[in-house]
Amino acid sequence: MMFKNREKDKVSSLIGPGCSFKGEINVKGMLRVDGIFEGTVVADSIVVGEKGSIKGDIAVKTANIGGTVDGNIRADEFLEIEAKGSVNGDIYAGKISIIEGGIYNGRITMGKTTTKIVEFSSKDG
Repeated sequence: MMFKNREKDKVSSLIGPGCSFKGEINVKGMLRVDGIFEGTVVADSIVVGEKGSIKGDIAVKTANIGGTVDGNIRADEFLEIEAKGSVNGDIYAGKISIIEGGIYNGRITMGKTTTKIVEFSSKDG
């Protein structure tokens, strides 16, 4: 896991196992999701645990996906999909790593971006 030894990446907020939440969440620092979240996430970084699930869009600097995400992810710096992780949606990332066994379905756009916010759209075309 890429976050293990970084002091600044201590968990700031947690959606624990057995917890479900719907809505929009904004976190300064790291959000860890081990339960079920449905909605929009804006945070500095996110970790989705193996039993965690997010249905909605995510906008962060760094993301580590060990569970399931159904939605678009914007990770300005780095995104990692773990061996048991699954992402269904478009990814916009500076760098990306998919560990063997990780599942990804969607489009990937990589590289430095000049905008801070991405408008997630379901429009075709």
